[in-house]
Amino acid sequence: MAKLDLDPALVARARELARRAGQPVVDLARSHTTVSVERAVLRLAGVSGADPDGIPWVNRLVDAVVDEVGLEHGVALPVFAALQQEGLTPADLTLLAQKAAAGSVRFGAPRGKEATAARKLATRATTAGIRTIDRRRAERDRLVKRFGDPEQRPWIYLIVATGDIYEDIPQAQAAARAGADVIAVIRSTGQSLLDYVPEGPTREGFAGTYATQENFRLMRAALDESSRELKRYVRLTNYASGLCMPEMATLAGLERLDMMLNDSMYGILFRDINPIRTFVDQRFSRQVHARAGIIINTGEDNYLTTADAVDEAHTVTVSQLLNEFFAHEAGLADWQLGLGHAFEINPDVPESFRLELAHALLARELFPDAPLKWMPPTKHMTGDVFRGNLLDGFFNLAGTMTGQGILLVGMMTEAVVTPWLSDRDIALQNVRYVLGAAGGLHEDFVPAPGGFIQQRANRVLAEAVTLLEKIEGDTLLKAIADGTFGIMKRPADRGKGLAGVAKHADDYFNPATALLEAS
Repeated sequence: MAKLDLDPALVARARELARRAGQPVVDLARSHTTVSVERAVLRLAGVSGADPDGIPWVNRLVDAVVDEVGLEHGVALPVFAALQQEGLTPADLTLLAQKAAAGSVRFGAPRGKEATAARKLATRATTAGIRTIDRRRAERDRLVKRFGDPEQRPWIYLIVATGDIYEDIPQAQAAARAGADVIAVIRSTGQSLLDYVPEGPTREGFAGTYATQENFRLMRAALDESSRELKRYVRLTNYASGLCMPEMATLAGLERLDMMLNDSMYGILFRDINPIRTFVDQRFSRQVHARAGIIINTGEDNYLTTADAVDEAHTVTVSQLLNEFFAHEAGLADWQLGLGHAFEINPDVPESFRLELAHALLARELFPDAPLKWMPPTKHMTGDVFRGNLLDGFFNLAGTMTGQGILLVGMMTEAVVTPWLSDRDIALQNVRYVLGAAGGLHEDFVPAPGGFIQQRANRVLAEAVTLLEKIEGDTLLKAIADGTFGIMKRPADRGKGLAGVAKHADDYFNPATALLEAS
């Protein structure tokens, strides 16, 4: 049911402008590769483990190829040609990486029959990894059918972050028993700037727990136990962002995570990662997410922590439209688009709640088939836990009134301390009370025709179209460089990770991309 009386022609124009603004970036991503994309390919093919210093063997292998051949050809053909020359099989890829690190293997760009044989072997090995992702997706489908999904929407999404995976597990299970439907294990501060994925279980992290394949496996197994206990499937979230975005997506698919934070511009704006590196990495990561049946969560809420939530509301809408275009192009379906938005208007602003309703309802109507991820107040939390709990209650009410799909639980101690279990219990009580008391209120809530909420939503949409027209004329990369989003200026020729980007040579080959695009 349409409630905002949006102009269908204006909505269509907004999407067309987002497509035009986004297509040059897609073309750029299709013609470039990164060290993380290439490492993800080799992870799919079976490279695992790390050296005594904790550097993954896949990093050692890619670095050796880049040193001798360059990145522009891709690593698959040089690696699998060397594998054959050494008389090894795909099961020995990690051994090849160890030999490469010791300097006992040479790499080159194969030609003719040697290249043909390497291409076939690389495709076969990578296919095995993708088939594992397919099996994990089918496993999720069986478990959801067996245990069932939560009856209510929105899903209740709760963060766990102690730094110690063995402390996270009992906290996550306790949160599931208290009503959480989705557990997010947020990543240790600074991990997004590591150009490698740590190995094994970790017990130390700052404001989060390191994202590793083993930590993924441990938490997924624990939440499967909770699913059996609670008779509902409990979902697991982590991060596919930063310098290792493609690898994180791959590991998530292999370990059956259900959601991943994966925004097209977050790393650029808030971690100063090179824009080209980020767009190349995000396209590959989203192709993996599409295949794995993973729901992505985008990061528009972060813009409103640095920019004014009223004045810059249209930039959130623009980013949502761009994220939608990039996601569809990579193969994601609408049900996988947890597009982000947030309850970040200063509560002292007159009519702040009406403005929040207008913004939330605009997102809901622009993306009717997407789950949407509604983020709680953070910027204006003061440390007054009573005021904070009340503000979170207003947030929960806005979420249920506007039919959000994923509701992140707000904490009254937000930005003060890492929440205690008791804080989470109180926060979950708040959510349960508001959702239970409101029930199907979103069905009854209809803004007055021509009233404040309709006018505000239509104004934000019109401002978004105006901005998209400017971006389409100037290019998205220039808009990012000019500080259009989150008031962060990030030029395309600067930022972390630029050295790990290369334009494809004529003989570039990536077996994973070929397989993912074929599907």
